[in-house]
Amino acid sequence: MKNLEAKHPGEKEYLQSVQEVLESIEEVYNENPKYEAAKIVERLVEPDRIFKFRVVWVDDNGNTQVNLGYRVQYNAALGAYKGGLRFHPAVNESMLKFLGFEQIFKNSLTMLPLGGGKGGADFDPTGKSDAEIMRFCQAFVYELWRNIGPDQDSPAGDVGVGGREIGYMYGMYKKLAREHSTGALTGKSFGWGGSLIRPEATGFGAMYYVERMVKQNGDTMKGKKIALSGFGNVAWGAATKALEMGAKVIAISGPDGVCEIKNGITKEMIDYMLVMRDSRRNKVEDMATKFPKAAKFTAGKKAWSVKCDIACPCAFQNELAEEDAKELLKNGVQYVAEVSNMGCQPKAIAALQKKVPFAPGKAVNAGGVATSGLEICQNAEHRNWTAEEVDEKLHKIMNDIYDMCVKYGTDKKGNINYVKGANIAGFMRVADAMLAQGII
Repeated sequence: MKNLEAKHPGEKEYLQSVQEVLESIEEVYNENPKYEAAKIVERLVEPDRIFKFRVVWVDDNGNTQVNLGYRVQYNAALGAYKGGLRFHPAVNESMLKFLGFEQIFKNSLTMLPLGGGKGGADFDPTGKSDAEIMRFCQAFVYELWRNIGPDQDSPAGDVGVGGREIGYMYGMYKKLAREHSTGALTGKSFGWGGSLIRPEATGFGAMYYVERMVKQNGDTMKGKKIALSGFGNVAWGAATKALEMGAKVIAISGPDGVCEIKNGITKEMIDYMLVMRDSRRNKVEDMATKFPKAAKFTAGKKAWSVKCDIACPCAFQNELAEEDAKELLKNGVQYVAEVSNMGCQPKAIAALQKKVPFAPGKAVNAGGVATSGLEICQNAEHRNWTAEEVDEKLHKIMNDIYDMCVKYGTDKKGNINYVKGANIAGFMRVADAMLAQGII
């Protein structure tokens, strides 16, 4: 870590994610001298390559705009690079390296042939017109297209990048590559290469994982009160599946505050989350405006201020701080599962693990990339599976991930450390593949 901090000063998100993994795998790593001999860790923590490029586009007023674009291709030991694209003004190299590093282990846990990668730009889609979004996406892909493809690197969506953005990027990719290679990007719309269940997949998978955590403790999801941060695709999918399971989503949040829904979110309110997302206003208050009798908005508060049984960060990295963890514990939270990537700060995780079952994002939110991998499989076959087929495969993958976390995370006293289990299980598969393929 000292060497990394000296080499990459100020890259706090990246260094945080590396430290968490190294602390988890230390014991198993030291028990295998072959890993040290091949310098597996030293090779694993550095990306294979990073593309950084200028993205020039013209806004609706005819003004030239300049953004920075990135693609981090991290590790391809298990397969072609796979990971989302994030469009957000806070995007920088450190953020994408952390996300790409996490992606290595997340993809490994799915047991699909996927390497780790991530990308994006410091472009803010909030308030932009469709025409501006299109021009930016086309300019972004113009710079990147030669370095992606179904057997090279297959990006997907992430924060700020949904089906619309993927559509614009794929259209430009197809024009430049002069081939209908649908697997080059995932998260496409159904009908021209997209998979059913993909928009819901991250949230669905998260609830499948949470359900296993709850059952592990002899408990049931029925009637459980759930607090979610965010109201985008991930929170929408989680709310949808939670409602199916008989749980009650009693809070959703946004940058402006929190909406408390005492009697639980309804199907109509879940549908309205999509309207809120597509509006690009980024205001959760809109839910209370639309449903004033059911939802109460409080400005400046987080979802964790609402008493709940299960807390699921679904928005952004490091969104749940130590003081939030203490508030949750004080209010009687029973389970916490990261659905966003590295959604909890280290001190928050430490506080939660002492009291309640806590599961990390690389395991809980793996359903998104798993279904992206299934989308690539469908593209290779030139056909679409039914929603039931995709959901069945997703459910099995999430159950298998949970079982691996328990296998590698259970100590001699029977206590389960889901973070350690996920990190070791993901690491072992990648490390063994790296060993088998030689020093490259």
